[in-house]
Amino acid sequence: MTCTNIPHQYVDRKTGAVVTERLVGDPLIQHLYSRARENAPLLFNAVTSRRMSAILAFLNFDLPLVGGYRGWVHRVRSMGIRVDECLERLELLSTPRQMFERKIRYWHCRPMPKATDRVVSPADARMLVGSCDRHASLFLKEKFFCFDELIGLDRKRWLGAFKGGDFAIFRLTPDKYHYNHTPVAGRVIDLYAVDGCCHSCNPGAVVSMVTPFSKNYRVVTVIDTDVAGGTGVGLVSMVEITAMMIGDVVQCYSARGYEDPQGLSPGMFVKRGFPKSLYRPGSSVDVLLFQKGRIVFAEDIVANMQRRDIASRFSLHFGSPLVETDVAVRSEIGRAV
Repeated sequence: MTCTNIPHQYVDRKTGAVVTERLVGDPLIQHLYSRARENAPLLFNAVTSRRMSAILAFLNFDLPLVGGYRGWVHRVRSMGIRVDECLERLELLSTPRQMFERKIRYWHCRPMPKATDRVVSPADARMLVGSCDRHASLFLKEKFFCFDELIGLDRKRWLGAFKGGDFAIFRLTPDKYHYNHTPVAGRVIDLYAVDGCCHSCNPGAVVSMVTPFSKNYRVVTVIDTDVAGGTGVGLVSMVEITAMMIGDVVQCYSARGYEDPQGLSPGMFVKRGFPKSLYRPGSSVDVLLFQKGRIVFAEDIVANMQRRDIASRFSLHFGSPLVETDVAVRSEIGRAV
């Protein structure tokens, strides 16, 4: 049985329903990450380069639409995009890129917990949690990333700070709202980029690679939440990881809707739940790293991960239950210890 014949399912957190994911371009991705990677490594490396990723993004998101406005409406509906959440009317979102980079009325349609010690999801995404501590029940040893490489081998300060800590992975699919929001409140103490490729975050591609998330281009933001007005969950590292057809991660933090976008810099205080950055465009991944013993993840997310009645490519490949939960941006994913 090929990977393309294996369904990939997740749990919809809002309804509790088990959903079979419609993986965009799945046969092509599986071919690329099996035969092409083994038999044509030069082609594989070219396709997963940042330059080629930008070209693919242009072809998919910037060329004129086929079928006119009606075709566009059909495409939007088939992807399950909630047009009523958007700030702009559908006719003003006339290209795939404009729809991908859409803004939503998050203050109305993405409620946030009032308790200040709660950590919230940075994105509309499918989520897993784990631990780098080999004695923890959620220990996942380098299945998705190599911790040292993810942070950056030259950032010894952070390698020590987050050693043995916990993490959460958020996989954004092409239909998702692609603004990242701040998961915590606190002061930015570091911000840097780590060079890399643009591998796909399709589950089949992820399991065929060794620690793929630490090989992609990424932007790392370290936030100290143990300050006045902070969430009180210690240091938090937010790693924004590009994937195939993602050309960039634009930092555009705004504490007033989307009205005052600005780049982040060390020393800035950021509030929880506000727009932080924008992916351009495609699918992508966020990883949150927490210091050891500073967060307790939401019980339903942990319970869903361990379900054996759901078909997950992650569970099949890694030999133990590993099921994603579809979460909304700004929804509670854990609390400070």
